[in-house]
Amino acid sequence: MEPRKRRRDPVAHRAAILAAARAAFAERGYAKATIREIAQRAGVTHGLVMRHFTSKEELFIAAVPGSRDLGDVLSGPPETLADRIAEAFVQRMEQPESDDPFLAVIRSAAAGEPAATRLYDAMRSRSLEAYRSVLSGPDLEERVDLLGAHLIGVTFSRYVIKSGRLAEMSPERLIRHLTRTLRGILQE
Repeated sequence: MEPRKRRRDPVAHRAAILAAARAAFAERGYAKATIREIAQRAGVTHGLVMRHFTSKEELFIAAVPGSRDLGDVLSGPPETLADRIAEAFVQRMEQPESDDPFLAVIRSAAAGEPAATRLYDAMRSRSLEAYRSVLSGPDLEERVDLLGAHLIGVTFSRYVIKSGRLAEMSPERLIRHLTRTLRGILQE
């Protein structure tokens, strides 16, 4: 029997690890998902996961779509920024079989898991950095925090507890409401 040859493809391995991490974090939450489980799902070794991402927290942050994809949403005319944020957020969250790790952070926070604060702080820091490229003003951090709090509240109501009028409205209607409220938050 010939020894099994290992395929060296760092880009494919990284993509497989991120996909496995998104699924594991969404299904089991941050605290219960393990690096070994993620490695097994990705078809790689535990060591390879740690080579690409030095900690579980770093892996989680890399797997969260929101802060990672924010640059794409932010590019464009300032007057349509609220529209782009609302549409991207709702489209991301409405994906069938959503394995969005953002949900895992919210569930972790709701369960009182200590890691949730560290994860939130890391996501907030990445978001602030990205928003600084398109927003200005002395209250920039306050507005970005309000934006985050607003989206977290919508996520909790609509996608975690799935109750009330917010959970029942169509994605299109939600985008319209979010766009209007986000405009108010983003104004300098």
